[in-house]
Amino acid sequence: VGFQKILTLTYVDKLIDDVHKEFRDKYRNEFQQKGALGLLNGTFDFKDDFMRLLRDAEESSKVRAPTVMKTFEQSVKSQKTVKCMIETRGEKPKEKVKNKKNKGSKKDGTEAVAAPSKASAGDKQLSAAGDKEELTKDEILQKNREEFFRRHMKAGEKSRSPKPDAQKEKGKKPRVWDLGNSNAKVLDYSNSATNGSAEACPVEEFDPDMALGDKNREPGRLYDLEYESDDEAEEEKVVQNPSKPSVKKGGLGGMFGMLKGLVGSKSLTREDMDPVLEKMKDHLIAKNVAAEIAVQLCESVAKKLEGKVMGTFTTVTSTVKQALQEALVQILQPQRRVDVLRDVMDAQRHRRPYVVTFCGVNGVGKSTNLAKISFWLIENGFSVLIAACDTFRAGAVEQLRTHTRRLNALHPPESHGGRTMVQLYEKGYGKDAAGIAMEAISYARNQGFDVVLVDTAGRMQDNAPLMTALAKLIAVNAPDLVLFVGEALVGNEAVDQLVKFNKALADHSMAQTPRLIDGIVLTKFDTIDDKVGAAISMTYITSKPIVFVGTGQTYCDLRSLNAKAVVAALMKA
Repeated sequence: VGFQKILTLTYVDKLIDDVHKEFRDKYRNEFQQKGALGLLNGTFDFKDDFMRLLRDAEESSKVRAPTVMKTFEQSVKSQKTVKCMIETRGEKPKEKVKNKKNKGSKKDGTEAVAAPSKASAGDKQLSAAGDKEELTKDEILQKNREEFFRRHMKAGEKSRSPKPDAQKEKGKKPRVWDLGNSNAKVLDYSNSATNGSAEACPVEEFDPDMALGDKNREPGRLYDLEYESDDEAEEEKVVQNPSKPSVKKGGLGGMFGMLKGLVGSKSLTREDMDPVLEKMKDHLIAKNVAAEIAVQLCESVAKKLEGKVMGTFTTVTSTVKQALQEALVQILQPQRRVDVLRDVMDAQRHRRPYVVTFCGVNGVGKSTNLAKISFWLIENGFSVLIAACDTFRAGAVEQLRTHTRRLNALHPPESHGGRTMVQLYEKGYGKDAAGIAMEAISYARNQGFDVVLVDTAGRMQDNAPLMTALAKLIAVNAPDLVLFVGEALVGNEAVDQLVKFNKALADHSMAQTPRLIDGIVLTKFDTIDDKVGAAISMTYITSKPIVFVGTGQTYCDLRSLNAKAVVAALMKA
């Protein structure tokens, strides 16, 4: 009973049910009268009854003979032909034979009907077999092929002519957003040409405080970068430490050892500086300075200090750190300083527009910072023409058009004697960028614009065809200022970008003295905290100044480089 799957007995379930019922019926009255105590104290003589039930169960299992499986000749399938088993498309499947129970119940009344039907089926089978014997194998194969192709053609005609009512509408319906504009004409800017026409750039209504950011700023002023140095706190710590001499290291040996390291009575050697320079190099690399440049900076400092006599009460670390700071400040303050406002006024005296070209890799913020510089120039009283020479990136022209509308909203013509201060010159997509820049400069000269800002497509420094096109644009139009736009986030990549951009401009220029990069726009400076090493890498490799620094998303987030603030952030521990 416990292992029913192991036992081969077929009557176990029936025996258990019978024993249960027999025991319950026999001792029911006794259970009801005596209750639970009767189960504990009572005696049950059930052996004879159990043996009787067991014999009955065994005899009942012997009476039922095991079912024997039918042979194939006895089955219904043996009576079917191959032809009747093939189902064709479009035909309804034959009704299945009803349950065996129904067959058994109707056998008595349908024996006479079944006999002739069997005979007719046998005659058909014999006739089909006779026909097959008359045909050869090739004829049967050919006949089957013709029948197959006939059925296939009928099915193809049915599938080709569906009912017109069942056809669904093709294409996807455009999604209508809750906060969007359902009118497609409002969003269509393809036919608008803004070349000098203020009507094509309608004034946009938006919050000027969000676009300007700082409300307390002085209009037209380019603020310096600010950085709070921790030098004063460090000096206070240095002053406080001598007043608390340590007793643990105590003794005269510790005091004399400290004085020996401070008193300047020896000249610096390379062995003294190597441990400090190694730490300085790792510190510069951690601050995003390119590894190659960090090594060169430390080498130059070592050569400068080697053999120098140390001052009184100075350590090797402080001496090396001071020399490195001076070298970094000198790198960030190149000899030639770019003064854009002075150069624009000089171009005004010669009655020509001042042309600035922006170049750089993809996604560094050329268009955004071009708009910031436009805003700064407008606030200084100069009119600006933006040349949309990025004819490759989708949405580039629309981005500049949006900036133009917003700048016109911040500085409407009414505030400048009816003069539109910023306009967009664009010729759509897929055109030659050098040709568009040339037309924009000519248009600005005829219309009296003060500045032309040329926006170019982003390109990787390894893409030779695009670098050739950029060199052509600069060589043909000869801009007054070529600005390389680079991210403050990059490290070693900054060196590779600037070297290859300068090399491409030199290789593909037709002039004897090729035009190279004149200055740098450092973007995304607000995202790096004190990892300002990209500024050092870019200025060191090109010896060109950083003209503008982008520090945010509003039009006022434009700064000039403060070398001391950058170095203070770089040397911060």
